[in-house]
Amino acid sequence: MSEAVSALQGVEKDGFVHVSEGGLQGMVTLKADLDAATGKAVKSVTKLALPAARGVTSGVNTVAWMAPDEVLILCEHGAADKLVSDLSGKLGDSHHLAVNVSDARAIFTLKGAAVKDVLGKLSPADLGSLPVGEMRRTRVAQVAAAIWLSDAETAHVICFRSVAQYMFDLLATAASSGSE
Repeated sequence: MSEAVSALQGVEKDGFVHVSEGGLQGMVTLKADLDAATGKAVKSVTKLALPAARGVTSGVNTVAWMAPDEVLILCEHGAADKLVSDLSGKLGDSHHLAVNVSDARAIFTLKGAAVKDVLGKLSPADLGSLPVGEMRRTRVAQVAAAIWLSDAETAHVICFRSVAQYMFDLLATAASSGSE
């Protein structure tokens, strides 16, 4: 059996902001009514509460609001299938869809005081007002992406794996020294 590898195998680029591909990252999409029963199931499996609209809750795992009926759960890459199984078991017959999307997505981390400036060059969203811990779904150039800040100098960008090289090149160019 083949060994899992991330989209760009941890590529990094230094500039006035450091850009790196996040390597193997477990990602589970859960589509369901985000009600008390779903919240109880998510908390049981992840040890985290469902976030408020556009929110992100973090601990060992991360639960990010993606839409009124969807959350994205980030976990260890090897734990994603079990997380899907556990969620489906806890949700039982309630209408839901839990899917391991780990190998269909790529995640990038930007570090530096000017992360919002880098992202602002590439996205039509008002990222200058993006608070820490809020998820923003937008476009980065021609690519659909999800962006959130885990602190004032660290941003995370998720996109489809098929466009990972394009996304990295965009982010690295926007963060290049001299392009401030």
